[in-house]
Amino acid sequence: MTAPDPRFLATAIEVVTQAGALQRARFGSALQIDKKGAIDLVTEVDVAVERAARALIGARFPEHDILAEELGGGDRGRSHCWVFDPLDGTTNFAHGIPIFCSSLALEIDGEAVVGAVFDPNRQELFTAERGVGAWLNGAPLHVSRTGALIDAVLVTGFPYDVHRTLDEVIGLFAAYVGEARAVRRLGSAAIDLCWVAAGRMDGFWEERLQPWDTRAGALLVQEAGGQVTGLDGADWDPAGGHLVASNGRLHGEMVRVARTFRERRRNGTA
Repeated sequence: MTAPDPRFLATAIEVVTQAGALQRARFGSALQIDKKGAIDLVTEVDVAVERAARALIGARFPEHDILAEELGGGDRGRSHCWVFDPLDGTTNFAHGIPIFCSSLALEIDGEAVVGAVFDPNRQELFTAERGVGAWLNGAPLHVSRTGALIDAVLVTGFPYDVHRTLDEVIGLFAAYVGEARAVRRLGSAAIDLCWVAAGRMDGFWEERLQPWDTRAGALLVQEAGGQVTGLDGADWDPAGGHLVASNGRLHGEMVRVARTFRERRRNGTA
């Protein structure tokens, strides 16, 4: 496969690092915080970061679409579409918890070709190019070699409708806790996926996600040698809202846990 245009990754890096600088400058300060749902927050920083990114990308690639969390878009049918989360981990950010990032991917004809995620608190820049590789601050990334769930550290997140789907969400969480060494919850799907790519976590699952939550991180996992599918084991659809990402060795076992739990729920035994 031909390597993507180098301007694409350079732009992704510029956007997420500029976003990180703004996030750091405002972290811990008084913020305007609004609600998009009962527990779904948005701050003025989310919106400011997105507006800056749209301005930069729009000036450089006016023929491209942009799909981003706060201001929408991305529906004009163009071949190139930037998928952007200006502040992944808004709840953490709003509460002074230093686990958040900015995440950007470029799709060409529906396939992610570059991705960048920047964690400003650790100064960690995760990047990937389709068919070329994945890197952390320029060093190649590789998923872990863990081969059994009992030896694995997994990571997940809870959807914003968790209050209405508590039995389902906690039931699946418990199913994984019952088979893994440990399960963690960081509050940022993009960082979760980056940490799988980096071998810090062995696997990730979550439901009811949006494309901007996962597009760059999933590419990082794949380019670091891992595997990404739907929670049911089928080909991953970024718009489908659910996924399992793993080091590959654990993938079948992670999908098995989810399938078994869902079957038990259908049968009324979970």
